[in-house]
Amino acid sequence: MRHEELNRARLGRAEPPHSPPGRPEPHTAERPGTGAQSGRVGASTAQPGAEPPPPVEPLLSCPTCAGPVGGSTARLLSALRASESRFRAAFADAGIGMALIDADDRIIEANPAFAAMLGREPSDLARTHIYEIIEPEDTPRRLYRDLVQGKRDRLRVEKRLKHRDGRSVWSKVTLSLIRDGAGHPLYTLAMVEDVTEQRLLGDRLAYQALHDPLTRLPNRTLFFERLEAAFLAVGARTDRTPGRPPNGTGPGKANGSGSANGSAKGATNGSGQVAANGAANGAARGGPQGVAQAADGERHPRIGLCYLDLDGFAVINETLGHHVGDQLLVAVAARLESGFARGERQLVARLGGDEFAVLITDSEGSEQLTSLAGRLIKSLEKPFEIGGHRLAVTASVGVVERPVEGTSPTDLLKDADSTLYWSKADGRARWTLYDPARGAHQLTRQLLSTALRPALERGEFIVEYQPLVGLSDGLVHGAEALVRWRHPRYGTLSPDRFIPLAEESGAIVPLGKWVLEESCRQARRWLAEFPDADTFVSVNLAARQIWDSDVVADVAEVLDRTGLPAGLLQLEITESALLGPGGRPIQALQALADMGIRIAIDDFGTGYSNLAYLSRLPVHVLKLDGTFVEAFRDAGTTGLPGGRSASPDPDGARARRTEADEQIVGAMVQLAHALGLTVTAEGIENAAQAERLRLTGCDTAQGWYFAKPGDAEIVADMLRECLPD
Repeated sequence: MRHEELNRARLGRAEPPHSPPGRPEPHTAERPGTGAQSGRVGASTAQPGAEPPPPVEPLLSCPTCAGPVGGSTARLLSALRASESRFRAAFADAGIGMALIDADDRIIEANPAFAAMLGREPSDLARTHIYEIIEPEDTPRRLYRDLVQGKRDRLRVEKRLKHRDGRSVWSKVTLSLIRDGAGHPLYTLAMVEDVTEQRLLGDRLAYQALHDPLTRLPNRTLFFERLEAAFLAVGARTDRTPGRPPNGTGPGKANGSGSANGSAKGATNGSGQVAANGAANGAARGGPQGVAQAADGERHPRIGLCYLDLDGFAVINETLGHHVGDQLLVAVAARLESGFARGERQLVARLGGDEFAVLITDSEGSEQLTSLAGRLIKSLEKPFEIGGHRLAVTASVGVVERPVEGTSPTDLLKDADSTLYWSKADGRARWTLYDPARGAHQLTRQLLSTALRPALERGEFIVEYQPLVGLSDGLVHGAEALVRWRHPRYGTLSPDRFIPLAEESGAIVPLGKWVLEESCRQARRWLAEFPDADTFVSVNLAARQIWDSDVVADVAEVLDRTGLPAGLLQLEITESALLGPGGRPIQALQALADMGIRIAIDDFGTGYSNLAYLSRLPVHVLKLDGTFVEAFRDAGTTGLPGGRSASPDPDGARARRTEADEQIVGAMVQLAHALGLTVTAEGIENAAQAERLRLTGCDTAQGWYFAKPGDAEIVADMLRECLPD
């Protein structure tokens, strides 16, 4: 009875302690060969001719007391031993590591695969504490405790194991709890898979995803991850998906951070010298923008960014080849990294092309950033030896420094990009600190540029006219058309506020065509009302209208549609646009002149001033730039000989300047007349000024002295005054 109960306990069965009725106790069975003819239930005396009885199953011994067992218990023990044999074979021959661990965290037994994974023998691991071969960690350790205590049945973790030679073995570990028949924890089965190669491959892929393949610096993605982390650390707002750069922002170049440098800029090398700590850009405007310690004693985290771009890098690509450009980028990156990378706090990254950034995640104020910018520029002054070439490199740096609170990663990078653009525009080879007022002005420019074409469709533009008056007869000869923008938010804007934007964006082409048609239509009305006056209209023509459209066809179409004679249209083009490279402007103007249209050079004397062109160009009028008659604008001038002023002029400087300007204007007028051209002066503000210009031989003039720009009725009123009674 005791043997059977022990077997049932081992097998976890709950059979009753006694055999079923009619079955003798197992110990009454006789062993085969003892001569007994009957002694077990079902035995019978052999009869002649009867079939032989079935073979008798061998009796098994109890593993505890060595007593004989039989029947169902024997079959269960046999199945148990077969199961154990299969488990042992699977345990020993498994391709993954396996180990049995007791409740004290010591290895009971390990299979050869697990031992080989650690460079050991299976026997070496017996009774080894698991923390001798595995790095303990808080969270997995707590979860493992829950498993050992029976609070969970399975646990999967990725752990780093210790190899015998000291290296790390990355593994995926699955832990399963083995319980006894009563459900209590007995031991733990660990199944371990070596994933070191996959882990190393993943690390390599992660490194490649976060580092520039050419320079090995952190790339744009890692830069934005660190930038986001700096904001998230203080609970500041972010405005994009972590790990991805903001859309529509970032540096002005679209090229990524691949192995090719990809620079597409056409800038030339700057040659400005930069003194340390901001001498190149003056001082930091307004001094430091703040300190890390607030007035209330609470420390508010700040962040700073130096956004660096190489000057004239495109020239190196174009002249020496992209392979030299790539090598230069590698050398620049190495110099920046060795000199300015400071772990997590100060990150040096390549954002793309020839653009680099230094991110300070816990800055101490703008002085720290401007000092850093000066040192960045200074570090690049030493020439680079690249492929047998000695290359001198300069850089422009945009600097932004501010509290983390109240800004965002997008705003920070956008302002840094704007500041870098200002640094380039201010002369290159210098740093520029972000100026909120200048940033607001740039934002306004961007808003205006975006709204130009829709404003034209909504009819927000108007044309005003300023009379052109003959200095010899005082009659109105014509009027210049000046476009104005009646902006719903900013009010009436003068041309200097939006014409440059229109030229940059290409909106000048449709806008210029609209102004031309409106002006020609108005000149046709003047002709209908004053047929004997021959009043012409003068319209400004942008160089981009010549390059981006068929201006000859456009003008011919407008004249045909409005009915204005070609002789009553004057087109003004600046000297720099007319005499610039390429022959297309000259060909177009020649075709226009052949149609009978008057051609005027606007702002003459401020561009190329190549007088040899005047004899070969289809030009009819020279409009003198206002700077040449500026000395004539002294309100106290009384028209004394030599242009002397009644106001005090102790050293005679004003008188000498006035006399020199008169000589220059007189010489240009004589030259123009010798070439058969007429001369118009701009900016006349008083009678004395008009009289002196008349004495120099100037033909026509315009300015506030005659009339301010206004609607077409102002010109009509002046024409009526000139009519004979």
